Amino acid sequence: MNSRLDRRRLLTLAGMAGLAATLPACGRGFGGNGNGGDGKVELNMVWWGDAQRAEQTSAALDLFQSANPGIRVRTEYQDSSPYKDKLAARFAAGDPPDLMAMRFDSLREYADRGTLLDLAKHSELDQSGLTEPARALGQVGAASFGVPSGLNTIGFVIDKTLTGQYGVDVPNGDTWSWDDLATFAQKISKASGNKVYGTNFEPWTVANLLVFARQRGEDFFTADGKLGATEATLTAWYQLVEDLRKSGAIPPAGFIDQNNGASAAQSYLAKKSIASQIIPTNNLISYNKACGGNLELLRMPGETQGARRGQSVDTPALWSIASASKHPAETVRLLNFLTNDTEAAKVAGATRGVPASSRVAETIASGLEPDNKRSSDFLGALQKEKLPASYPYPVGASKLTNILKTISTEVEFGRTSPADAGKQFITEARKAIAP
Repeated sequence: MNSRLDRRRLLTLAGMAGLAATLPACGRGFGGNGNGGDGKVELNMVWWGDAQRAEQTSAALDLFQSANPGIRVRTEYQDSSPYKDKLAARFAAGDPPDLMAMRFDSLREYADRGTLLDLAKHSELDQSGLTEPARALGQVGAASFGVPSGLNTIGFVIDKTLTGQYGVDVPNGDTWSWDDLATFAQKISKASGNKVYGTNFEPWTVANLLVFARQRGEDFFTADGKLGATEATLTAWYQLVEDLRKSGAIPPAGFIDQNNGASAAQSYLAKKSIASQIIPTNNLISYNKACGGNLELLRMPGETQGARRGQSVDTPALWSIASASKHPAETVRLLNFLTNDTEAAKVAGATRGVPASSRVAETIASGLEPDNKRSSDFLGALQKEKLPASYPYPVGASKLTNILKTISTEVEFGRTSPADAGKQFITEARKAIAP
């Protein structure tokens, strides 16, 4: 195993070496480390997100720096789309940040090459407040390479304004099945004369497939970093989507523009074109605001009918530390603060999900904005149940979304059957994922 990321490989991931060029030291984009000229230890911390997340994160870091006057944290952030490439370029240039937001589908890519600090060897990082499923999110074998920056899961939101308008009952979110979803969605579409379609969700989103595969008794990704989903499960997934489309439960082919934008305000749910969809629970507050404040949050369908539970505790991102950090002790201290300080959690907000520490989450819950409180309670209830683990994605898994998008489009327009789609995905996924 290489002890560092191969430069050529990472520059390929980055797209071009020019991405490693120095960019402004704060705000959007990130470049290289700087040296403190006043004797302070300077740490570089990077993440993806918007200006609001940056403001809230900075407020939490102000608390840390007040308590640790010998440390200065230089922060930089980036939009989500270019983040992965620019982080790869930083490592390729031999100038990684000290603390970074790590995509869940990239953890093994970095960990397997020895570029991340094994946090299990640092007892000063207190993870005792994390449940086993939460700790498992950053584990590769016996090592720990990341701490969740927050916790979330996925769930179905239903617009009760539309169900009231068209006289359709909201299903029981604790017991409903995929067939119940189809029945509910068909009723909305029919009652509205197809002015509103009952539901829509992305068949190419891996998080959705993870739940569906588990409900069929399979791990989409296994603990040892392999593809565990079968051709039969992918075929069943695409057959489900095709049946929903044929019945009118979801919009016809071409109705949904994949390039429409990912924000809540741009969503078809906010446009009142659909009545329900899958969302990450940490986005409930933004979706509810965009949709008029009357969204109901339900668990995923099929949880009581499948071979086993499908839902899991997940994370929007992990906090990881570069093994090449010049200040590992101080960076671990910073990570411990972000994980366990309740005041920091209060000012950091909930854009990264529920605090990873259940103790912190319970302490701050009463002061949360109502929709964030709903998300926190939703996840808290799930964490008390016996759920399957969510494993770090295999190396190469980040390619699967584009593979799924291409295949899903072919199925949508009737150019590929669900059976052929299942076969094609397994073939292409096995090529994409490293052995």
